[in-house]
Amino acid sequence: MIKPITELILKTLSLTCVLAVIFSCSNNDNRKREKLVFRYNEFANINTLDPAFSRTLQDNSICNQLFNGLVQLDDQLNILPAIAKRWNISDNGLIYTFTLRDDVYFHKHPLFGPDSTRLVTAQDFTFSFNRLRDKKLAAPGSWVLNKVDDFKAVNDSTFEIYLQQPFPAFLGLLTMKYCSVVPKEVVHYYGDEFRSHPVGTGPFKFKRWEENIKLVLRKNELYFEKDKNGRQLPYLEAIALTFLPDKQSEFLQFAQGNIDYLSGLDASYKDELLTADGRLRPRYANSVNMTRGPYLNSEYLGFYLDSKTPEIQSILIRQAINYGFDRKKMMIYLRNGVGIPATGGFIPKGLPGHSDTIGYTYQPEKAKALVNQFKKESGIQNPEITLETSSNYLSFCEFIQRELEKAGLTINVDVMPESTLRSARSHGKIDLFRSSWVADYLDAENYLSIFYSKNFTPDGSNYFHFKNKEVDSLYNNAFLINDINKRKQLYTKIDSIAMQNAIMVPLFYDEVVRFTQKNVKGLGINPINLLDLRYVYKE
Repeated sequence: MIKPITELILKTLSLTCVLAVIFSCSNNDNRKREKLVFRYNEFANINTLDPAFSRTLQDNSICNQLFNGLVQLDDQLNILPAIAKRWNISDNGLIYTFTLRDDVYFHKHPLFGPDSTRLVTAQDFTFSFNRLRDKKLAAPGSWVLNKVDDFKAVNDSTFEIYLQQPFPAFLGLLTMKYCSVVPKEVVHYYGDEFRSHPVGTGPFKFKRWEENIKLVLRKNELYFEKDKNGRQLPYLEAIALTFLPDKQSEFLQFAQGNIDYLSGLDASYKDELLTADGRLRPRYANSVNMTRGPYLNSEYLGFYLDSKTPEIQSILIRQAINYGFDRKKMMIYLRNGVGIPATGGFIPKGLPGHSDTIGYTYQPEKAKALVNQFKKESGIQNPEITLETSSNYLSFCEFIQRELEKAGLTINVDVMPESTLRSARSHGKIDLFRSSWVADYLDAENYLSIFYSKNFTPDGSNYFHFKNKEVDSLYNNAFLINDINKRKQLYTKIDSIAMQNAIMVPLFYDEVVRFTQKNVKGLGINPINLLDLRYVYKE
């Protein structure tokens, strides 16, 4: 009896050892796979995966993983080669000639035939640009080609663009995701559904999208870029996004280690993460990295000037709101000192044309006097305005609401989803709205286009419906000036006219703040807060 029992014990121990080895290997494999996947949440959701319609920061960050254009920006916003390995600009500034790389392939797809892919040629850019400006498509990015007279593929590797007039900022426009290359056969096959079946050339390729639930991208094995050591990019195997709809849930997932990255600072968790002077609290110092830098983003309140509401039409009330709250105090208490109070104009610090002298400072007595003047002239004794915002900026709006009450102005704050707010703002359905403007390229022109009368929404970005002949003239003249210092003077003048008319209320110039788990490496930071995951890896 002893021998069989001994054999049974030995067999059991052997099986236990084998299972232990299997589970150990399995756990190691799981950990290894986990290190190759970058996980984050996008609370504002994704609207499209089609670069021609990529108009929000969230859409751009995803399209930046899927698509490439002729040129691209680095973290200092220098313009670098992408699919074009070099370019030349004619002496008169009208002809841009791009020479393409010969090793850029589209993501694999059955529509490409037996090889499941094909080389990108200059003809693909001709198709992509024609598609972008196609009026039937009605792509919001079509405006980037407004200064373009024509373009053509000279041969497979040479693409030329002809401008109507010199435009020094044009090369920067081409870095926008709108100008990405897309394949004709795939676009024609999917039609409008290309938005959810994207095929590009980027470092990651599309795998799966369950709208409002999850988005998965996989590594593009054919990607053309390499690091300085000759290693192919990207390092990650996959990107996985979730779409939890609020920042507090997003933070909880980050705190639990379920996501790798958190962007921005929200009222729901700012005091949990940061001290009053903007440093990481000790309890997170060993598990979280914080990166902080300049952000070409102006946060503001905007007035819809075609409103029938007397308070909106009155420059007295609009100026009173600008004078009536302390921006410095607001940044300390609501942002833990992260961000710069916008006491200058709309153009943020860091861009030529910014001026600290053309904005509004905190003058409560002046605000009160302006409100009283409005009451006297209009006969309206209880002036009242409704301010529309998303939940993420409710604390700012309530701060302004309380401050303006002291001046005799009632501000009603109405909260709506971010997507609803964007739509209502674009169609002139709200009188006063909270919004922001992020630079698309390193020239203040893309800020001032919001004041140009020919850009009225819904066809453009002039949400205010502001029209001023002097602004239009200065804006058009700026395109004819190559000297940045002379253009700077025009930019400042345009900004000052908008401030004098008080068509908006600048709140603050933002800063990029990124939080990552300690094991995330290689994630840079840039002044337009565009997510670039090519160099990211996890230890």
